[in-house]
Amino acid sequence: MIPELDLVFERVVDVPSEMMWKCWTEPTYLVHWFTPAPWKTIDCKIDLRPGGLFHTTMLSPEGQQFPMNGCYLEIVKERKLVWTDALVVDYRPSENPFITASITFEPVGNATSYIAKVLHKDIETRKKHEAMEFHKGWGIALDQMVDYIKKTML
Repeated sequence: MIPELDLVFERVVDVPSEMMWKCWTEPTYLVHWFTPAPWKTIDCKIDLRPGGLFHTTMLSPEGQQFPMNGCYLEIVKERKLVWTDALVVDYRPSENPFITASITFEPVGNATSYIAKVLHKDIETRKKHEAMEFHKGWGIALDQMVDYIKKTML
């Protein structure tokens, strides 16, 4: 980790890690929480394997669509996901890389320690992501996931 290039979001939440894993790895769950409201996730495709596709399309409140294509780099079932938009399926280079994200889920009793580390290629990209209210946005998305789990999965 290079602190000046990375952003970290962490929180302990009162839902089981296996439910959080499902929310991150199954499209039917991910579309309900992934994008901070009032934005929406309108499409998701997941091929959960190293080199497999991680695709989302976000919809802005103004109706603009923002597709993101990436690939998984590391998968440790129910514990860790690493994905990047610097590569697409089967590790092919992408045109406009922005981030690599490492998401960890660590059980803490009946709760989960959730840590998202987001790596950027340079300081300007990190600052841009931070200015997009990274911590607020990831916090809203996590709150949406926890709420979704409590309402529909427990």
